[in-house]
Amino acid sequence: MALRLVQVNFKARDDSALGRFWAQALGWGVSSEGPGVTNVEPMGFVYPDPVAVCVDVVAVPDPETVKYRVHLDLATTSAAHQTELIARLKELGATPADIGQGDIPWTVLADPEGNVFCVLEPREIYRDTGPIAAVVVDCADPRAMARFWDEAMDWTLHEVTDDYARLRSAEGVGPYLEFLRTPGVRTWWNRVHLDVAPYLGDDQEAEVARLRALGATATDVGQSDVPWKVLADAEGNEFCVLSSR
Repeated sequence: MALRLVQVNFKARDDSALGRFWAQALGWGVSSEGPGVTNVEPMGFVYPDPVAVCVDVVAVPDPETVKYRVHLDLATTSAAHQTELIARLKELGATPADIGQGDIPWTVLADPEGNVFCVLEPREIYRDTGPIAAVVVDCADPRAMARFWDEAMDWTLHEVTDDYARLRSAEGVGPYLEFLRTPGVRTWWNRVHLDVAPYLGDDQEAEVARLRALGATATDVGQSDVPWKVLADAEGNEFCVLSSR
């Protein structure tokens, strides 16, 4: 049994507007599975496709007031591409963000609802990831997080140190999932989180039990009666286990 990373889930005041921003930012299309949900996927996307980790934007009433522990890093292919992409993102409504990053070769921006993300300078490791270079999770212990997620999913662990860890689809395509050591203890619920799903034919409840044996805990974020299960990893980061697909 194993899970795959399906999508990054954003909470938003206006799912449609934020979904349009990310679709234009990534060069992807938008659809909707129901009221208050905007799905952002590559053009012609057919699930399952390991090349893409999609974006789901879900409407919630509470405003953005916290520092996120999950963000996207966007890839670029040249210095000119990085400059052009930053300019285009600003035209779409992104704004410069100061998170104490200092003098660095990448640019930190915030989307129209305040979600921080990075536009990276060209890096060889991300040359074939598509528009999303990496989904980055801030954490206290990258080694522990890598152990959990390496066993939770069927992705391959590429690198792990005291300061960061990096996983990628076992097929060697698409974005990376990275864990970055960051000081500070999280005391809020995430407005950006990971959604994972069992393969078609695998049992959701069995996967949830397996994750709990690995150290995940059940958590309540007000989800009530829904077909997915909300868990938290060892550092309290919420994630959802969707139905098999």
